[in-house]
Amino acid sequence: MNSSGVCVLLSLLFLSVSADQCDNDNTADNCNKWTETSHNQPRNTGIAVTYEQLKHMMSTGRVQLIDVREPDELTAGFIPGATNIPLGELEEALTLDPDQFRQRYGVSKPHPDDSDIVLYCQRGVRSLNALEIAIRLEYSRARHYVGGYSEWAERERL
Repeated sequence: MNSSGVCVLLSLLFLSVSADQCDNDNTADNCNKWTETSHNQPRNTGIAVTYEQLKHMMSTGRVQLIDVREPDELTAGFIPGATNIPLGELEEALTLDPDQFRQRYGVSKPHPDDSDIVLYCQRGVRSLNALEIAIRLEYSRARHYVGGYSEWAERERL
């Protein structure tokens, strides 16, 4: 898929998630985990991860979780096992060689073909931007957790 196709896909996803994200009371319980097509058929876009999917990935140990929030935001909490790479550093981080990446972030560098890369932020907006960067750098199977830390904390009762 070329970059303009990715941008269109991401724009459509963002609009559909924004439109469907929550009912008037803005609670996570009312959020729709699926976007709707114009034919009113549910479709999983493949680039978003739900709370349930993330929990399953974590239970199997098959997730490379990247928190793209700023370091000062981590004082409010973070998802266990996440590596903090602020959005402003992500592009540089993903272009580091593996040794530099490990030295800077303390974990192995994800491979562009990995299907277990999940990006998240506070509410899903920055992680969508991070996903666009990752896809542009050929991390084509990366995904983002739409609910972000806000949904995680609510669902985990933190």
